[in-house]
Amino acid sequence: MNYENIGQMIMEKIEDYSNNTALRFKKDDTWQPLTYAEFGKKINQLTCALIQAGVKRGDNVAIYSANRYEWAVSDFACIFAGAVSVPIYATSTKEQAEFIIKDAGIKFIFIGDEVQYKNIEAIKSEGTGLEAVTYDPKIEIDKSFTTNFDEFITIDNCESFDSEIKERLSKIQKDDTTTIIYTSGTTGDPKGVMLTHTNLFHQLAAVDADFDVSNKDSSLCFLPLSHVYERMWSYYVYYKGATHTYLEDPRKVIETMQEIKPTALVSVPRLYEKIYAAVMNSQEEASSIKKKLFQNAIAVGHDYYTKTRKNETVSTGLKAKHKLYDKLVLSKIRKVVGGDKNFFSAGGAPLEKEIEQFFFDCGLLICQGYGLTETSPMVSANTPLSFKFGTVGKPVPGCEVRIGENGEVQVKGPLVMKGYYNNPKATAEVMDGEWFKTGDVGEFDDEGYLRITGRIKEIIITSGGKNIAPLRIETLVGKDFFIEQIIAIGDKRNFISALVVPSFEGLESWAKKKEILYHSIEDLVNHPAVISFYEKRIELQSKLLAQYETIKKFKLLHKPFTIEEGGITPTLKLKRDQIHKKFKDLIDSMYHKHDK
Repeated sequence: MNYENIGQMIMEKIEDYSNNTALRFKKDDTWQPLTYAEFGKKINQLTCALIQAGVKRGDNVAIYSANRYEWAVSDFACIFAGAVSVPIYATSTKEQAEFIIKDAGIKFIFIGDEVQYKNIEAIKSEGTGLEAVTYDPKIEIDKSFTTNFDEFITIDNCESFDSEIKERLSKIQKDDTTTIIYTSGTTGDPKGVMLTHTNLFHQLAAVDADFDVSNKDSSLCFLPLSHVYERMWSYYVYYKGATHTYLEDPRKVIETMQEIKPTALVSVPRLYEKIYAAVMNSQEEASSIKKKLFQNAIAVGHDYYTKTRKNETVSTGLKAKHKLYDKLVLSKIRKVVGGDKNFFSAGGAPLEKEIEQFFFDCGLLICQGYGLTETSPMVSANTPLSFKFGTVGKPVPGCEVRIGENGEVQVKGPLVMKGYYNNPKATAEVMDGEWFKTGDVGEFDDEGYLRITGRIKEIIITSGGKNIAPLRIETLVGKDFFIEQIIAIGDKRNFISALVVPSFEGLESWAKKKEILYHSIEDLVNHPAVISFYEKRIELQSKLLAQYETIKKFKLLHKPFTIEEGGITPTLKLKRDQIHKKFKDLIDSMYHKHDK
């Protein structure tokens, strides 16, 4: 790519697609569009405002907000001003945000809603010098250090900054740090991953090599922009001149997909798992005729889409069957996600092969990939022309992957981070020369597809010496409609147990049908009929596990694991050590007799 920096790229796209819709955002329950020209004007205004506010080249500027179009404007404006953007997850607590602010030396911060503002206000009151800009005009602000976004970007003499902006952009080199993204910190304090323009351009080229996206496409931005996965995809959407729709509340993703009908998007497996679980649960309660209809539709869909993907001849009979079953069943499933898609992408956690196959048979291809923040993120991916369910695809162009000691996946290439911010010791620990040590265990099959089997630090070694990847158990069992969260336990124990957080909405609906009386959720999860029900659900989803991997005992929890209570990270990953400590007595109770 013939750019020195991402700023040059977006400038070119703003000019090439000036009258096309760049993005949409919701205001007063109505989707508001911005053209590429209007988007560019906002970016320029904010760049002028940042320079006027004293932001210098190389300054670290934080963005602490849920997804909004202003987030993207702020990100690009940081690049134009020569600053380095530092995202903070919108769900981060005051303490988590404060760690990043202090570690990165933040003096200027963009803030989304009132919850985030209150956290920053508290941090400011404790002596941290900050200047803030809020996106939400409804927030009551302290004007001594805070300005509203619309007021902040109102600059009368913006053209007087043109030469300064041009000079700052011209000084940005490909290997300069453009963003610092903090890891989720499952085992300790998060580390600031420094990514360069070279890292980002590698990813744009890697996606462009295997995926067909144009300015006719539209995408839904609902994963946190603070995460490199959605961030990189967003750059690619604009690189192709497509349209990006910003969703602030990810809980509304399914209804929003049905409303705006995106043609491509990236997601974590949980979205696909929930849709699959809902469909499968409805089938459990369906009549025998409807069950047979569904099974026939999936079988026909499998045959039809397998042949079309392989460019094989589809017989007249199969075409007719597909047309019938598509109308009766398959199209209705696609309608749940807003109709036909060029492709879905999945990453951030494993997606069960059974779910990939189900969506494919319905006419929806999910291209599962693998990556980390430290690799910008994409290391490998299935693509529309080369995919194998149950794997994370082949390494992307320009990326080398080797399997090191203990089966560790190691990565080399222009996608590997510059290092951890202000942490050379941690950087040295994960690098072997030019090879980045991912900490993930994996293997290649005989066709060159990569499989990830677990995290080295998370491997359970039972008292009997069995090595077990808890993530595989959690992925298989956790896809059940009635399970929201699950953690497998068993290190140095003689069998696998689990703590299970039910899907409370589904459980309460089931309990109502069974006429189970209860006074509270805590009362409900301890009801013998509920415990028996979950035993059967867990057994049902454990068919692919080896006997020693199966869950022998479990406890149902009446509250979910939360960020606030330290059970999960802002990226919703389990903080295993904290959970083990918090629930030590409950866990011990499952092993008490056996350990004796």
